[in-house]
Amino acid sequence: MNHGLIAACQTCVARLAQHVHQHPKHIVAAVAVLLLGGGGGAFAVASLAPDAADLPVHEVVETVGTLPLLEQADALDVHRFKLYRSEVTRSSDTPEALLKRLGIHDPQAANFLRTDSLLRNNVFGRAGRNIKAEADDTHGLLSLSARWAPDDDGTFKRLIVEKTNSGFVSRLETAALQASERLGSGTIRSSLFAATDESGIADAVAIQMAEMFSGDVDFHRDLRKGDRFSVVYEALEADGEALRTGRVLSAEFVNNGKTHHAMWFQEPNQKGGYYTLEGQSLRRAYLASPMEFSRVTSGFKMRFHPILQKWRAHLGVDYAAPTGTPVRTVGDGVVDFSGVQNGFGNVVFVRHPNNNTTVYAHLSRLFVRKGQSVSQGQKIGAVGSTGWATGPHLHFEFRVNGQHKDPLTIARQSESIPVSAAAKAAFNRASVLVRAQLAAAGSVQQASAQ
Repeated sequence: MNHGLIAACQTCVARLAQHVHQHPKHIVAAVAVLLLGGGGGAFAVASLAPDAADLPVHEVVETVGTLPLLEQADALDVHRFKLYRSEVTRSSDTPEALLKRLGIHDPQAANFLRTDSLLRNNVFGRAGRNIKAEADDTHGLLSLSARWAPDDDGTFKRLIVEKTNSGFVSRLETAALQASERLGSGTIRSSLFAATDESGIADAVAIQMAEMFSGDVDFHRDLRKGDRFSVVYEALEADGEALRTGRVLSAEFVNNGKTHHAMWFQEPNQKGGYYTLEGQSLRRAYLASPMEFSRVTSGFKMRFHPILQKWRAHLGVDYAAPTGTPVRTVGDGVVDFSGVQNGFGNVVFVRHPNNNTTVYAHLSRLFVRKGQSVSQGQKIGAVGSTGWATGPHLHFEFRVNGQHKDPLTIARQSESIPVSAAAKAAFNRASVLVRAQLAAAGSVQQASAQ
């Protein structure tokens, strides 16, 4: 190539770059004109194309055949699918009844379930066992599994039935429960149990909440329509399926406009317990009530005695409840008396520190003996109507140095113990997380309501 031509081209390019740098607006305008002109040219070219109606039309006909039906039928005949179904056992179940609810029709399987000792001893006649079954497309049983948690030891039982070439076989296994966290909330319209049922929360969670807040809220007399709660609790799962609930981890209860909080916390090398979010223990020296749930029929006041037929001071609190309802001691102590005494009928006296004594009268059964040490919440008897009683109820008294006091006042005035200074920092970190969890739990009900 001619060296002179190359040098001329380089000079031209340099001058063009210098002109673009000095007059950018002129260059942009020129490019726009070129583009518009090009577009118009393109339009002009396009307009010269022939009309589509004048183009020749060609018709193409082809024969399309279906795939061989016999091959498709053979493929479907080879294909097999399985059916899965879940159920919960009833105490009245027979093998045939259980299999029918599972959609299984298999006489051989029914006969095995009837004669197998593992199933007879662990499934039939027992309600609440979780059952899962696998069946073939002819509704014959392929496998069946039952799961339940018999003890509070963190494990569950898994009973498996499988079909083999030689018939059905069964085996019983033990495995660890897996804990997961669940959130819930509700609003009181009639009772705590009704509210938790409406929210799909187990009764065991409601009982724990009542226990946690029993020092501040009297669930017999203090509940108001519109009270609300939020709760975070454990679900204990077996193979990914919840079998029962575990411990309540935290809760918020709004009673008559006042908010109460509780969270589970365990200091190193100590027994865990529930605390307010500020670190004050919710465990007081005395529970507010000797029963989990009942109805107060007569308080600590003057009343007309139903048997003596005259007005006199009622030196305790009466709780109406069905015969056999468990009665618990409201505080740690030692049994001073357990037996029959005058109008009390079957009665238990428990001596507590600081010359305090509690009395539990009209019991149908006694679970403790004189001199026995008892701990707060321990069952000491059952509701009855022995002695001077017109119907089944518990008469409960609280005596300080032999003088009768209002039990509800004593319970609320009893002291609680705060988190230790050494564990305070760890507690504060945990409480921040608890506040966020309870806020999320509270939004569960709001979201469902909206």
